[in-house]
Amino acid sequence: MAEPLTAARAAVRLHRGNVAVVIPALNEALRIHDVVRDALAHCDHVIVVDDGSDDGTADCIAGLGATVLRHPRRLGKGAALRSGFAQARRIGAQAVATMDGDGQHAGADIPRLVDAANRHPGCVIVGARLRKRAAQPVYRRIGNDFGDWGIAWGCGFRVVDSQSGQRLYPRAVYALDQVPGEGFVFEAQMLISAARRAGARVVAVPIETRYASADGPVQFRKSHFRLFRDLWNITSHVVRQVWAHGDVVAEYRRCRARPPVIDDPDGQFAALPASTGVERAG
Repeated sequence: MAEPLTAARAAVRLHRGNVAVVIPALNEALRIHDVVRDALAHCDHVIVVDDGSDDGTADCIAGLGATVLRHPRRLGKGAALRSGFAQARRIGAQAVATMDGDGQHAGADIPRLVDAANRHPGCVIVGARLRKRAAQPVYRRIGNDFGDWGIAWGCGFRVVDSQSGQRLYPRAVYALDQVPGEGFVFEAQMLISAARRAGARVVAVPIETRYASADGPVQFRKSHFRLFRDLWNITSHVVRQVWAHGDVVAEYRRCRARPPVIDDPDGQFAALPASTGVERAG
């Protein structure tokens, strides 16, 4: 059963001791050691869910101090996140920060997500890949923009970088039960369920875009995200969600009238064009 977002719970101040980091991992031997080490530098509780890896992923992080859960076979990112969320509930975490195991996300951004969550109690915080966005392949950028458009329709307000795996969920959201969707669809549904069931807004915190390049200083494994297949799965799932809410035209107008919120208190992020109608916080 979902936990109500009461004022008392929303007001709990988050810090490294009451936030758990959940890292779903499938064949991440290349970078998982550094990812977990960096996460532990910023949070006391790190939970790695080895989703049926066959490359020794779990062995790479032995002795680091993270909690490691193992699926005997691959169940998908949605199932891995559910397992991590369940463990976070068992240890009483007030929020969960998620990050991928391939090194695309920086552990140093976790405190920024936590700080934003304290400024916006009860909101889902998304690490939006807005800095150095030119490094993102054009086809991925177009795909992300399309995903933002559709998922916003499902949420009832506009969002930024709905595909990002670096997020912070308050307890009232990560503890929601019976959230549908498997694989990458689950992450899209988490935003929709947060909005529709927990009444949570989504706030974007600009983070650096980090992608593999032939001449780049850091190597990443090939992404598990398959643009056309996974976008189709996400889009078809979201369409069903939109239809379930009734008047699709009214829902569309409603979401377009509610601009995304970007938390950038330092003013380091270049202003978006005025036509985007972005709300700024901080």
